[in-house]
Amino acid sequence: MTGKGRAGRLGKRIGEIVATAIEHEIKDPRLEYVTITDSRITADLRVATLYYTVRGETLDEEPDLEAAEAALTAARGRLRTMVGRQTGVKFTPELTFVLDSVPDAARHMEELLARARASDEQVRRAAENARPAGDEDPYRKPEEDRPEDDDR
Repeated sequence: MTGKGRAGRLGKRIGEIVATAIEHEIKDPRLEYVTITDSRITADLRVATLYYTVRGETLDEEPDLEAAEAALTAARGRLRTMVGRQTGVKFTPELTFVLDSVPDAARHMEELLARARASDEQVRRAAENARPAGDEDPYRKPEEDRPEDDDR
C-alpha cells in the first residue's frame, strides 16, 4: 500500500505531463484552449483523474466543451503512453478527464455577491433620509422609568 505522499506527488507529476503534452505534443486544434487545472490519483495508483477547463477564443465566446471532451477522449491512449514512459511506474494509471466546475461556481458566487452589494446599496440609499417611526430614542432610561418603591 502506498502512502498519500507518493500518490500526491505522482498525481501532480501526471498532471504536469498531460498539460505539457496537450500544449506541445498533441496537435489537435480542439485542445488549443484546454487547461489542466488539477490531477488526483487513487491510493492504489490505478486511476488518475485529471480536471480541465476550456475557455473560448475570445472572452465573449462560449467554449466548445463537447469538442474538447472528444479530443481528450481521442488522445487518452497517447497521453497514457507518455505518462507511463515519463513516470516509470510499474502500472500506468488509467486516465479519466473531468470538466472542472470550480470556475463556473466561482463566477456564480461573484454574480451573487454583486447582486447582494446592489441590494445593500439600495437599502442604504433608502435609509439615508429615513426617520424612525417612533421616538428618536426608543430605549428607556433606567432613572426615568423606575417607580419609587420603598417596599422592596
